[in-house]
Amino acid sequence: MTGLDELNRGTPSGAADPVKALLHRHRALCEQAVDALEIAAGLEAHGITDRTAARFRHRDVFSLAEELYARVPRDGAPRQPAPATTSPGEGAGWTALTLLPGALCVATVIALRLTDGRPRLYIAATGVLAVVLALRAALRRGPLSARSDIPPRSTTASWTCWLLGYALLGDGLLNAAVTGGPDGLPDGTTEGDWPLALAPAVALALSCAPAAWTAHVLAARVRRRLASSRGLEDFSASVRPVLIGTTALFLGAVAALLTAASALLDEPLVLPPTLALGGLLFLARLLTIHGFTHAPKVVLAATATAHMTALATLFAARLPGWDALATPVQTLTATWGPAALPTLTCGAAALVLLVHASRTLARASAHIPPERPR
Repeated sequence: MTGLDELNRGTPSGAADPVKALLHRHRALCEQAVDALEIAAGLEAHGITDRTAARFRHRDVFSLAEELYARVPRDGAPRQPAPATTSPGEGAGWTALTLLPGALCVATVIALRLTDGRPRLYIAATGVLAVVLALRAALRRGPLSARSDIPPRSTTASWTCWLLGYALLGDGLLNAAVTGGPDGLPDGTTEGDWPLALAPAVALALSCAPAAWTAHVLAARVRRRLASSRGLEDFSASVRPVLIGTTALFLGAVAALLTAASALLDEPLVLPPTLALGGLLFLARLLTIHGFTHAPKVVLAATATAHMTALATLFAARLPGWDALATPVQTLTATWGPAALPTLTCGAAALVLLVHASRTLARASAHIPPERPR
């Protein structure tokens, strides 16, 4: 028997004060909540719906939460709800952090263009390490920071690094493998036997800042929807367009950054695979922020595995009698180009996460802040 079943059996609709039993059962939630909206989200997380709220003589969960919040005794002045926006100092801090990965990536690309030979290898290695560390710092503070109660093992960093690495090197390697190469290692240029795709890497690094701002906008809009909604279904219906709108806003920013980077670096504009990867990483981070780590981990792992498998089949097909292994990838590449593989895989993965996010992030319980110490 679930906790909700016990609650329904133990609190008949005809009881003199049905809310009192509910308050006793969820006293910790009600005492720690900064406002009634947080109680409503917590009740939904425990399986209490608008229909269940009618058993407690309330029209919806939000109305029930308001009574629970009013009934909890508090010492001294009541606590104020957490502000929907950050303070100027805090906002400036995480804004600078989100700009740092893009700035370091641009500096690395400029240094690569100005050097040659062995120094270029050292600059590339140092630049990649610096960008990774800056990105890690940006994801630990501000709107892109994950909930503190997420276990360390839920990280998706390794799969994210692979996908970003493929955006930089994958298309060049795939195209070289189809034609019988590569004959050497990357030389840090876009003209070699194994060329780099610098424009997508620069655009994705710079997109860390718009990702943080769109996540910030989403959080603020959701908070306002919580305040104005009068039911869980009403809240869910109002959040989904906001989620889709902020995702589209982020993709628009990525498209603008990629267009500018491609023009400045004199590289072809590879818009579809970059937008697909950007959308995938953005939605994976949104879900991780709110504590939903399983779906992003599985989807990112499946996408990276698809890339690995495609490359592996090309090299395995060089063994005697295994020619047929390369046929699917060769056909796809010959028809649509090497960018077709990341476009299809990342695009499908992003669509899966968008559908998943439109269901999970549309629940009020998804927006409960991490448990605070009492």
